[in-house]
Amino acid sequence: MSTHPQASVDHTAAIERMVQFFEAVSPQNLNLLGEFYDPQARFKDPFNEVVGIPAIQHIFAHMFVQLEQPRFVVTHQVLQCQQCFLTWEFRFCFKGFKTSQTQTILGATHLVLNEAGFITLHRDYWDAAEELYEKLPVLGGLMRWLKRRASS
Repeated sequence: MSTHPQASVDHTAAIERMVQFFEAVSPQNLNLLGEFYDPQARFKDPFNEVVGIPAIQHIFAHMFVQLEQPRFVVTHQVLQCQQCFLTWEFRFCFKGFKTSQTQTILGATHLVLNEAGFITLHRDYWDAAEELYEKLPVLGGLMRWLKRRASS
C-alpha cells in the first residue's frame, strides 16, 4: 500500500521532473528516488527484477560502483495518460579496460504512474548482447562471431 497522497497530478510535469532527475542521477542524489517512485514500485531490466525503493536504489548505486561517469541522456518521450515511454542513451566508461573510451547503450523505458504521479512500474528495454556483451574484450569477440555465424 502506498504512503503517498493519491491526489491527481499533472503527469506531464511529473515526467519532466523524472527526466531531469534521471539525466542528473548521481550517488549523492539517490536518496531522492522516493520523490519519484511509489514505495512498492517494480523495476525490471535485462539483469534485475526488484520491488521497492531500497532495492531500486541499490541497482542505481551498483551502476556507480561498476562504471565510470555513467549518465543517461533522454532522447524522446511519449506520454499517454498515466504511461510514459522514454528512449535514451546510456553513456559510461568501463573501469577495467578502455577506460578513456566512452561507451553508449541505446535503450527505452516504460513508466507507469499512479494517480499521484509516482512510478509504479519502471521497465527498461535494451539488448544486452548487442549493447553490452559485444563491448567486452573476450566475450565481445565471441558474441560478434556468434552473430556472424547466425546470419550466414
